[in-house]
Amino acid sequence: MKVTKGQNPLMKSIDSAKANDSTKDIKSLDKNAKAQTMNANNVGNTSKVNVSEQAKHIQKAKEIASDQSIDHAKVARLQKLIDEGKYNIDASAVADRMVDEHFMMKS
Repeated sequence: MKVTKGQNPLMKSIDSAKANDSTKDIKSLDKNAKAQTMNANNVGNTSKVNVSEQAKHIQKAKEIASDQSIDHAKVARLQKLIDEGKYNIDASAVADRMVDEHFMMKS
């Protein structure tokens, strides 16, 4: 069975009503979009961002990590010692330092 639009007068009126509703919806959406754009432009002048302390610490860590003052000779020397198994780490001293650093960050 084949159904075609416009053969039935009732279908014509339904299609016409749908078209009118669509036009109203589009006009309504256009008005809403304009209002949102105007609100967005006004917000830009009064926006304020609060950055948490943790975010500040992360940013500082990124800055330190990207620092160009890396001593490549020292890194190479330590890497060689590690590769040869000659670099010994005092686990107790490392743990103590980590705990101390943790408590310093909380203050």
